Amino acid sequence: MQNTTETIEVLNDLIQIHNDRIAGYEKAIKETKPEDDDLKVLFATMISESHRMRIALSTEVQALGANIEQGTTTTGKLYRAWMDVKAAFGGTSRHAILASCETGEDAAQKAYRTALDADLPTFILDLLAQQQEALRASHDEVKALRDQYA
Repeated sequence: MQNTTETIEVLNDLIQIHNDRIAGYEKAIKETKPEDDDLKVLFATMISESHRMRIALSTEVQALGANIEQGTTTTGKLYRAWMDVKAAFGGTSRHAILASCETGEDAAQKAYRTALDADLPTFILDLLAQQQEALRASHDEVKALRDQYA
């Protein structure tokens, strides 16, 4: 039997992942060099993607009569702190920034795999599967660029 509380928790966890992703890519944009305009455009696209996905998830949380998560995960905060440490030690190469972004994309994929294993309504699982597929494409794009600059 599907549990409304579980559905809300899963959706809010994914909202937090998108909050992390947005904050992570905002940080990545700041870490890029002036000549890395292509990365800035890519990262801005990823931010927009997470905004759209977060809105879709938030709509479902509101429809269930619950509050929408506004924060980020502890893991996300640790990830951004790690990016700060890397930057302090010269880790702002294209490869280093892309490797950090791939770590964040891996976390998003893991969160979606976990969510898709939950006992959720079919229409929610369909939404999550569509979002995971889009995020997988983003992950693969970041990974390919990272590999290019290895």
